[in-house]
Amino acid sequence: MSSWDDDRIRMFLDEIDDYNENDSDVSDIDYVLESTHDTDTTQSYDSTDEAFTNVSRHKIIVENIDLPTYVGKDKSIWYMHPPPLKTPYESWSLFFPDTVIMEIVKCTNINISRIRQKYKRPRAALDTNIEEMKAVFGLIYMAGVMKSSHQNLSDLWSRDGTGVDFFRSTMCLTRFQFILRALRFDDITTRNERRSVDKLAPIRNIFNDFIQKCQENYVVGEYTTIDEMLESFRGRCNFRQYIRNKPAKYGIKIFALCDARKFYTLNMEVYAGKQPDGPYQIDNKPQKVVERLVVPIIKSGRNVTMDNWFISIPLIQTLLQNHRLTVVGTIRKNKREIPPIFVQTKIKLVNSSLFGYGKTFKDTTLLSYVPKKNKVVTLVSTMHHSDIIDDSSGEAMKPEILTFYNNTKGGVDTVDELKSSYSVSRTSCRWPLTIFYSLLNIAGINSFIIIKDNDSEKHKKLTRRYFLKELSKELCMSYWKHRLTIKTLPRYLKISLKNMTGQEQEQSERQDCPGRCVYCSTKKNRETNTRCVHCNSPICREHTVPACPECSRSMAVDEIESSD
Repeated sequence: MSSWDDDRIRMFLDEIDDYNENDSDVSDIDYVLESTHDTDTTQSYDSTDEAFTNVSRHKIIVENIDLPTYVGKDKSIWYMHPPPLKTPYESWSLFFPDTVIMEIVKCTNINISRIRQKYKRPRAALDTNIEEMKAVFGLIYMAGVMKSSHQNLSDLWSRDGTGVDFFRSTMCLTRFQFILRALRFDDITTRNERRSVDKLAPIRNIFNDFIQKCQENYVVGEYTTIDEMLESFRGRCNFRQYIRNKPAKYGIKIFALCDARKFYTLNMEVYAGKQPDGPYQIDNKPQKVVERLVVPIIKSGRNVTMDNWFISIPLIQTLLQNHRLTVVGTIRKNKREIPPIFVQTKIKLVNSSLFGYGKTFKDTTLLSYVPKKNKVVTLVSTMHHSDIIDDSSGEAMKPEILTFYNNTKGGVDTVDELKSSYSVSRTSCRWPLTIFYSLLNIAGINSFIIIKDNDSEKHKKLTRRYFLKELSKELCMSYWKHRLTIKTLPRYLKISLKNMTGQEQEQSERQDCPGRCVYCSTKKNRETNTRCVHCNSPICREHTVPACPECSRSMAVDEIESSD
């Protein structure tokens, strides 16, 4: 991988809760299957590998607003200036529009109405709404930015000076916990009927809609990658997988198609094992998985990089002849189509290469490379048709096929790394919630890529950490303004919310009107007519600090200078 690639990934990266928020209604039998998909490869990223040209283009969605334009003779309209840039929320809402969030709210309220009878106080189980749901998502993203997704929630809401005002000001802890417990993505009253033909019924509609949005809002480059993700999960699920070379070891396997250079996720498929007979029963063989994943890019002439778990000679011929897609990747040495001489190691020199050009299989190149003694790597490509050696590899004398594979194989793995850097995933015993957390992580990455590409020069220094912080605040903004209208909201929360929303403190209050001291606890309930000369906040005698006239004047001067 080139130094430029390292800088690009660095830009993305620059940048256990003891409360049971799960309330699982999923009664899956606990099966764990060991996946045979071993994605380990002999070759790894090499900083000396030559960078390749990216020809990625993307769609820019322009709102219907009044902008200065030029008009052609045929009445065609041209904008005088570049299209308006997206804010973090506008970019994110491409993947989670209000219609999708309203569907989540609807399903959650159905579940709330089902469990409300368990609560003594009706106000403890009130229905949610779209503003509150967005605020919950905003808090989840902020916890990810702070790398606190697995931190005890009570620590984030603590009022002993160690908590975070952002969380406490946005929503009370008990309400946030209740929403997470009640959160659902389908109508729970009809779930059993749908699960009889679909194991993924609890998340199916939201997942499919998200994938559709990913494909509608971006056009990936010419180099793509197919690989697997493993979402960490140790709860009850009859399609939970064990993959020994993944950090999580146990979890839900998701196959993904990503842009190899931009790391945009275009398509995904959850591995659910053998589905019941019906419309959702699919073939889980590697070739069929690949053919379903590449549907958004068929007939486009793009290249797909895969490892040896997916690749077979019949597959690459099908993709080339029927879908006009080239393939580069490693291939297992036990394939019958590989000549025996390509897998022999004793008679070959280290760093030597052997090429084969298909006669039976046209436009197919087979490569055998020896990276070290008694070790051979076999690759196949329908994109390369020569024995060119990459000069930048030096004494290793790596063929161009191998260099290209090393540069493009890590698209999905990089997405996994980006997800983990600011992950929103919380420990849960409900697998639909685990998948939804993954969708939130990917939405954060994809929306960041779109806003960066809309104006790469202006957003050159924009980091994903700052982007996610702004997204979190925008998601909470509407709910903040709603909270400010609550007359019984404690004053210290109103002051905090006004600071976060940018609203000025109201100066219309009479100076002689008694108010509660902002520093005293609500238990003391002290009323006072004394107010701070700088911020106009009511303060009791205990929290009043005397100052001499000279110090008062110097404080006033400092305040004026700071405001300038």
